[in-house]
Formats: sequence, structure tokens, C-alpha cells
Amino acid sequence: MTIISDEKLEKIKGGGSAAIWIGLGVTALIVFLSGVIDGFTNPKGCGE
Repeated sequence: MTIISDEKLEKIKGGGSAAIWIGLGVTALIVFLSGVIDGFTNPKGCGE
């Protein structure tokens, strides 16, 4: 087991924020595509 100094710990960059953005992008794509599919299968006029 290796002991990591505090200086090295401060320099470590995690990939957590990238994973969050990718997850949000995938979620937005799924919501968009479900809306497009719903528009084709259940078309309605404006104001209905």
C-alpha cells in the first residue's frame, strides 16, 4: 500500500463532473426523442 501525501491528493483530478454532464446529455436526448416519437404517434394541432 502506498501512502499519498497531501500535495499529491490536491493534484488528483476526478472524472465525476464529466460523468454528470454525460448523464445529463443522455437524459436530455432520451427526453427529446420520446417527445418526437410521441408527436408522430399522437399528433395534435396547436392549442389542443
